[in-house]
Amino acid sequence: MRLGVLTRYLVRAHLGPFLFSLSAITGLIFLNGIAQRMDGLVGKGLSWNVIGEFFILSLPHTIALSLPMSVLVAVLYAFSEMTGSNEITAMSAGGVRPLRIMIPLLVMGAVATATMLYFNNSVLPEANHRLRNLLVDIGRKSPTFQLKEQVVNEIRTEDGLDTYFLTAARIDPTTNTLEDVTIFDANNPVRRRTTYAERGVMEFNAARTDLYLTLYAGEVHEIQGDREGGFQRLFFAKQVVPLRGVGDELNRQLGGTQRGDREMSFAMLRENADEKRAELRQVEETNHERSMEALRLALNRPADADTALVNQFRSQVTQGRLANSTSPGSLLARDPVTQRVVVNTRTNVARSDSLKELTNRYTVELHKKWAIAFACLIFTLMGPPLALRFPRGGVGMVVAGSTIIFAVYWIGLIGGESLADRRVADPIITMWAPNLVLALIGLFLVSRMGRAGGTVRGGGGFGDLLYRLSDAARRRFGRRRSRRLESPA
Repeated sequence: MRLGVLTRYLVRAHLGPFLFSLSAITGLIFLNGIAQRMDGLVGKGLSWNVIGEFFILSLPHTIALSLPMSVLVAVLYAFSEMTGSNEITAMSAGGVRPLRIMIPLLVMGAVATATMLYFNNSVLPEANHRLRNLLVDIGRKSPTFQLKEQVVNEIRTEDGLDTYFLTAARIDPTTNTLEDVTIFDANNPVRRRTTYAERGVMEFNAARTDLYLTLYAGEVHEIQGDREGGFQRLFFAKQVVPLRGVGDELNRQLGGTQRGDREMSFAMLRENADEKRAELRQVEETNHERSMEALRLALNRPADADTALVNQFRSQVTQGRLANSTSPGSLLARDPVTQRVVVNTRTNVARSDSLKELTNRYTVELHKKWAIAFACLIFTLMGPPLALRFPRGGVGMVVAGSTIIFAVYWIGLIGGESLADRRVADPIITMWAPNLVLALIGLFLVSRMGRAGGTVRGGGGFGDLLYRLSDAARRRFGRRRSRRLESPA
């Protein structure tokens, strides 16, 4: 019964800090992400439903980062408060060892890990996919307000067949007027037309699919490619330029884009990685066959061919590259049949590199999602012994400790992802290395919890932590300096 009361107390002690830190950290990361994307939303004439959908779909990516951080903050804060108020000491006096207190926390960490695994597998990929589709649909939307002053604005028709380039010195979105307008139309390769106007007015049709530019006081320059030196210059007082199919209505095409690696579940990532590996094996086999064919073509040259040239060309073919035009091997490369085989070989080598990169990308994303989920359990393991070693650390220790731990973890994760993407190291090693290092540190700290020196007596505040770090650095620097002074010149 006593242990059941203790478990419930520990759960309540961690639940409040967890919910508060989850809300605060999620809010900060969410606002930062929204601020970076607001330029793509402002002035698009989007409805509040679309903006609300954008906000909701942006939350899962934020929660995937904030939830493991919140677990660490909650554990550090709860144990710091319990240690500072001597609750841990009272539990120890009552026969409850510190290691016993870890059991409910590890269960809570396992629950958080399972929740993150489900979240990363089901919720996050679908939200990322829908968010990407929404951003693509918003990018296709071409309202008058998105035109920017003093830059080249690309205007595409809805079918993508025609493209116009428009510049304006000044754009008034309230009156839809432009000043000093230039429109370049190169859709007809025979007649390239550039229109200049002092001012213009923009207006959509009733269906809001076609944009009409009414231009005043301008001229049209037309280069006529169907006759030599063809050029025409026309002046006008007023001219209407229709841009059909540019649209101002948001055309939703849900599911219209192919899924990226961050938009796939665990099964999708494994399936795509296996598919790319199979395709890679096929390409490498084809590349080997083509290389051997080129080798045979090179060796079947006339008997009077220079053996050195044949050997050099054979080396170049096996490496999958063409001979330079200035090298002796280029004499053999000029043979049309052999040259075609080598070009295909080189293409297969490039395709092989691309498939390896895609395979690594899918594998990295799969292990990253698993590693981030298990980080919840590892942070739960590290929090209590750190809080016990600095019983009066307070909020300063919580902020500093969680920031340092998560910064080290995130730097290791990003660095490992970069190494794996460049095929420097295996994705399994690079993605799980930060978890392994922190887990070993956590196990070492937990092993010292039950010892006499496991907690700091008569101190243990955040100031003590800073003092110890600075004092250790000062002593280390002093020893190095004394050794340099004692060493002979």
